[in-house]
Amino acid sequence: MNGLPARRLLFVHAHPDDESINNGVTMAKYAAQGAHVALVTCTLGEEGEVIPPALAHLTADRDDTLGPHRIGELAAAMAELGVHDHRFLGGPGRFRDSGMMGAPQNRRPEAFWSADVDEAAAYLVEVIRELRPQVLVTYDPDGGYGHPDHIQAHRVAMRAAELAAETAYRRDLGDPHTIGKIYWNRVPLSVVEEGFARLGAARTEMSFPGLASPRDVPGVVDDERITAEIDADEALVAAKTAAMRAHATQIAVDGSFFALSNDLAQPLFAREYYELVEGRPGAAAGEREHDLFAGVEA
Repeated sequence: MNGLPARRLLFVHAHPDDESINNGVTMAKYAAQGAHVALVTCTLGEEGEVIPPALAHLTADRDDTLGPHRIGELAAAMAELGVHDHRFLGGPGRFRDSGMMGAPQNRRPEAFWSADVDEAAAYLVEVIRELRPQVLVTYDPDGGYGHPDHIQAHRVAMRAAELAAETAYRRDLGDPHTIGKIYWNRVPLSVVEEGFARLGAARTEMSFPGLASPRDVPGVVDDERITAEIDADEALVAAKTAAMRAHATQIAVDGSFFALSNDLAQPLFAREYYELVEGRPGAAAGEREHDLFAGVEA
């Protein structure tokens, strides 16, 4: 196993910053426990908007240097979470940010949305067979909120998990490996409603001029769909918050709230939630897991 820790966890995300918003607590918690936490990011996020005016020149319609800048932001965020293994699918810049759904950027040949799923998945198969994770975390089929790169990241992650396990597939990429459990990022509806109630009560104390809505939160589902929740202490919440701040072109943080480039406040969730979609549950029926490795450590 090349000296890797006994527990190995792989996250697949579309752009730098997605990992900190969705999984910052989870990544920091398992890294602190000594698990091997790995992140594969599928694009550099070149088409993102930029919050700080002093960095506005980085955008795609000006210098088009936001992607390289976000490599540095991601490295700083991972340092805050204690994660040392973070990679870009196929190498930095292999796939370009596709922009929002329906944008002309979707149709660029180099756009992630335009990539052949099996060809893109091969890069991830190599990572899976190298690291041999027991647990994979990615998005649901809608990518959480319909962004083409998130949808494509879901497709590539799920296909790569399938191909990595096939004995006859590309032995040049390593020996076959079956991932024990696959989770999708989720947020229970009750938690979203509570978060926005808290947000409304604190509105006059925040620096953001407006409020987002629960529809802006990706991956919201009815509470009964949630199969796992990861709790956080103050140190883990602080690590997640610091990681989000490190993505300064994309995220502004104010206490327990944050905003993206639209400057609309939304809750920063300290507890993180998941839906198990492949593998054996590590909790009794109707109960939630509190460890993503539950049932697979043996």
